[in-house]
Amino acid sequence: MSCSSARLAQQIAFINEIEKLKLVYRRNRTIDQSRFENSAEHSWHLALMAMVLAEHANTPGLDIFTVVKMLLIHDLVEIYAGDTWLYDAAGALVQAEKEAWAAQQLFALLPADQAAEFHQLWEAFVARATPEATFAASLDALQPLLNYLLSGSPGEPGDMLAEQDVLGRKQGIAQGSQTLWELAQDVIAASTARGLYAAGLHGRAPGDVEVVPLR
Repeated sequence: MSCSSARLAQQIAFINEIEKLKLVYRRNRTIDQSRFENSAEHSWHLALMAMVLAEHANTPGLDIFTVVKMLLIHDLVEIYAGDTWLYDAAGALVQAEKEAWAAQQLFALLPADQAAEFHQLWEAFVARATPEATFAASLDALQPLLNYLLSGSPGEPGDMLAEQDVLGRKQGIAQGSQTLWELAQDVIAASTARGLYAAGLHGRAPGDVEVVPLR
């Protein structure tokens, strides 16, 4: 096998492997409420959000192509590590280690130069190491809020997250975009008005939420 064919074989092996991201399901539903959204759909939505909302970043002149690459790559580790819900405190304790291992395994399928690029982009996103990474993370935090307002169903007061806890968990959006943080607060308020979050501090504590495996 020639060097070029060996390289292509590695690239196709990686492309085939990332098909599995379509099988990683999140807690948010599709707009028709018929099923859970998968992580590939989430990443696609984020990439388009980056293109559309770039002008609202706190830092002018961002490299939006880098932002898009980060958003398309950032959840690939879930193929091996699974998705951990933002409010699952117990899962979060081990998720970072699982995702670091998953990144090593998955990106190693690529040729060395591409593996290094993917790993660098993923690590920058996780560390919020650049303005591009910070803006990407803000979009990652915003998208589920937008989705939930469209696809969520009102629950019993004791079974819902508290509005103030959601605000606390999402306030990092402001680091990438103050404009989008103001939007996020409006979206959270609208969701509370629809009965999707418990007003004030009276919802179920995040640590008490039962996280049901979706896979």
